[in-house]
Formats: sequence, C-alpha cells, structure tokens
Amino acid sequence: VQLQASGGGLVEAGGSLRLSCAASGRTFTNWVMGWFRQAPGKEREYVAGFSRTGGYTYYEDSVKGRFTISRDNSKNTVYLQMNGLKPEDTAVYYCAASQTVIQSALRTSRAYANWGQGTLVTVSS
Repeated sequence: VQLQASGGGLVEAGGSLRLSCAASGRTFTNWVMGWFRQAPGKEREYVAGFSRTGGYTYYEDSVKGRFTISRDNSKNTVYLQMNGLKPEDTAVYYCAASQTVIQSALRTSRAYANWGQGTLVTVSS
C-alpha cells in the first residue's frame, strides 16, 4: 500500500489541525494503521493507532483527550484530528501501515513496513 500524508502546517498553541493519510493499492481494510511523529533530535514515537482488529484505538499519553484517530474505509483514508495543540507537538507526522504487526508491537515503528512521506506540524507559542 502507498501512503500519502497531508494536512500539516503552522498553527498557534491551542489551535487545531486535521491530518489525512490517503492509501492506495491493496485492500485498505486489511491494514493496521497508525500515526507516528518525530521531533528534531528525537526518536520517532507512536502517537495514535488502531488495534489489530480495528475495533480499538490507542494513544500516546501526552495526546490523550486532544487527538482523535479515525478512518474512512470508503475513502481509504485515516485521519488524525489534533485539538489543543502545544508547542511540544511540533514534529513531522507520519502515517504507517502494516499487515503483520502483532498487537504487542503496535507502538513500535519497526513493526510497520509502509510509511507515508511525513507532514510537518509546527505549533507556535
């Protein structure tokens, strides 16, 4: 599957953005989807994603209550709604997909074989 992320930009603290990840190629519903981010000088970290079955969503602790992941299978698209943005949310955001990731590895970037190109989110204070 090929992934195309979009929606990043510059926003003031407290603002909102919605990221989109459009997938093309193989059957979208068969893929476990997740969002990761990487800030300058830091390792890539898990932000949000779906369970193996797609029935549950997971979030990194610092974004719980502010970010919401969703997917529209009819459009082959995953979204990340980000509200209450903080300067520490500044990073390049990547969507990722895997058909083989196991439940215990959902938060591990190495478990995802397919990545979008990344979209930059900058939050000013």
